[in-house]
Amino acid sequence: MQDFSKTPLLDRIDSPEDLRKLPEADLRQVAHELRGETIDAVSVTGGHLGAGLGVVELTVALHHVFDTPRDRIIWDVGHQAYPHKILTGRRDRIRTLRQGGGLSGFTRRSESEYDPFGAAHSSTSISAGLGMAVARDLSGKHNSVIAVIGDGAMSAGMAYEAMNNAGAMHSRLIVILNDNDMSIAPPVGAMSAYLARLGSGRTYLKLRDVGKQLAKHMPAKIDRAITRAVEHARGYVTGGTLFEELGFYYVGPIDGHNLDHLLPVLKNVRDADVGGPVLIHVVTQKGKGYPPAEASDDKYHGVNTFDVVTGAQAKPKANAPAYTRVFAESLLKEAERDDKIVAVTAAMPTGTGLDLFAERFPTRSFDVGIAEQHAVTFAAGLATEGYKPFCAIYSTFLQRAYDQVVHDVCIQRLPVRFAIDRAGLVGADGATHAGSFDVAYLGCLPDMTIMAAADEAELVHMVATAAAYDDGPIAFRYPRGEGVGVDMPEVGVPLEIGRGRILREGTRIALLSLGTRLGEAQRAAETLAGYGLSTTVADARFAKPLDRDLLRKLAAHHEVLVTIEEGSNGGFGSMVLYALSEDGALDGTGRTPLKVRTMVLPDVFLDHDKPDRLYAQAGLDAKAIVAKVLDMLGRSEEAAKSLIA
Repeated sequence: MQDFSKTPLLDRIDSPEDLRKLPEADLRQVAHELRGETIDAVSVTGGHLGAGLGVVELTVALHHVFDTPRDRIIWDVGHQAYPHKILTGRRDRIRTLRQGGGLSGFTRRSESEYDPFGAAHSSTSISAGLGMAVARDLSGKHNSVIAVIGDGAMSAGMAYEAMNNAGAMHSRLIVILNDNDMSIAPPVGAMSAYLARLGSGRTYLKLRDVGKQLAKHMPAKIDRAITRAVEHARGYVTGGTLFEELGFYYVGPIDGHNLDHLLPVLKNVRDADVGGPVLIHVVTQKGKGYPPAEASDDKYHGVNTFDVVTGAQAKPKANAPAYTRVFAESLLKEAERDDKIVAVTAAMPTGTGLDLFAERFPTRSFDVGIAEQHAVTFAAGLATEGYKPFCAIYSTFLQRAYDQVVHDVCIQRLPVRFAIDRAGLVGADGATHAGSFDVAYLGCLPDMTIMAAADEAELVHMVATAAAYDDGPIAFRYPRGEGVGVDMPEVGVPLEIGRGRILREGTRIALLSLGTRLGEAQRAAETLAGYGLSTTVADARFAKPLDRDLLRKLAAHHEVLVTIEEGSNGGFGSMVLYALSEDGALDGTGRTPLKVRTMVLPDVFLDHDKPDRLYAQAGLDAKAIVAKVLDMLGRSEEAAKSLIA
């Protein structure tokens, strides 16, 4: 294990300007110290480690060569931006990463002028960079714009849409393809570095331009043929034909851990004008320089806190199985009984639990890459042929495929099963990954059935329900993290569509929960009962179709009705209000006029923190539910307590 403990050069760097003052001979040591600081910081906070370790040398080189923040560096997704944060004035706060009130785990415009674009979902950097480059040109400025995008993010159609547009616009944009997995074209040592340096240099570009000028005096067909032949020949040598066809000047591949290779190429690209966008193909190793990460299958992509010496990650004490695991194991059981069940994920087999499915049923499992739009329509195609696709996508990632859900699934009423992970607030990943909107954006779609699991046992039954349902699209949502510790069924039993359940009977207050706030509703009911307020607790199970019979019963026999959900306004509570208004339950004609309130996530993007703190901040814990009921009755909590004193 290398010794990362001493950081004499890094201690002298408060900003990239300080880095640029150092001689190039010192940069290798800076990279060594920066790698150690990144490892040590993430060992304390947890987070995304492997991606950052893979771009340490690239980060140092970029900030040394380019005049940041005047020159813009856009890190796609932002998983790899921890070393960047350390070099850009945030080292003193780096051990607050992903903690409440601390640094974001991704780039964020409000956090630093060195973060020109906020990112946490992939494949946006080239589009954003092109926008910045065009804005620069319109303003008559001359700064550089650099988008750093990983090979995984290049599997998304949006990246190619942006490249196609950039190639046609001829704006000066630099795209760095960080190839750390696919190995599109592995570097071949000194010759590869020499070709990259030669191809990005002014001498070659001048010769290229002279050739173009000569070719212009030839007939148009010959001019085009010569130009294409030259670029194709260079592409065959360096592997960039695809990018050349999209209109990019291709440089590479080069070793992303060798500063002697990186620095001259970056300088050449900075100083030369190739008449359009440039793509630099940099090959790196995820987890580079930290043996436990290098040896791990996922290269320590996302880690808990860990021991720096051994690499052993801290394992939280589990009292109940994780919802993701429950989904995965339940789906396996259903697939054992039904060979028409197939599974689809968009580059998140481990995150969604479908890695287990792929091990057991490799021919029935499909990872389509970071391509949620394609995943949904691909699943729709499977459904047309009688298969039962389970499309497992995080709530916020499914937002990227909304048109496909509407047009390709719902309008055709195809039985695609949407397993929506990360429903509700997710903690350290913050607003970009919080599943706040899926009930609202799916609930307005005709023929869509939506379920929400209140606990891990309910999730088992909802997987079985989805497997048995063939009348149209169906979705079930569940949160990140562990269940609540209920007894687990051996097998799932399909639920009656659109039927909820009552867990506690009362006479005055009704709490109607959708999802895993049910436990908080039950705790609130206990408190309210202690205040002499008899309380019913019901689990809706279905946001759509609503259990109208249950809703009418609650409205008819209670003075107060409160809905509780882990989602935005416009979701379950809004659908309940609509149903009650249609039934005339809000007209105030009953013996005791019904008072109704909806408890939803606040109309703000909540920052990263521990989930229990976030739900308290959102006003969706037991204490907030009690306060809401007492307020509806015109009582304070102090007054309620005094009645039972």
